[in-house]
Amino acid sequence: MKSALCESCLMPFVKDTGKRESEKYCSLCFKNGELCYKGTDLKEFQKVCYQSMLHSGMNKWKAKFFTFCIRFAPRWKKS
Repeated sequence: MKSALCESCLMPFVKDTGKRESEKYCSLCFKNGELCYKGTDLKEFQKVCYQSMLHSGMNKWKAKFFTFCIRFAPRWKKS
């Protein structure tokens, strides 16, 4: 069964306004055939995502909650 959430950042695909290239990842996490964040540091990825959410106009408390939830995404479960 296909997931309805990005396996890297947990963004719901219905909220993804870009063109998705992968069935597993959103358009923000996966571009040009590869993951945009190539590192393995969960905390660094969360920091990048949090800043991006704030930059897009999201409320800081909502951004903090979504950033916290990233740790449960399949990509980061082993970290």
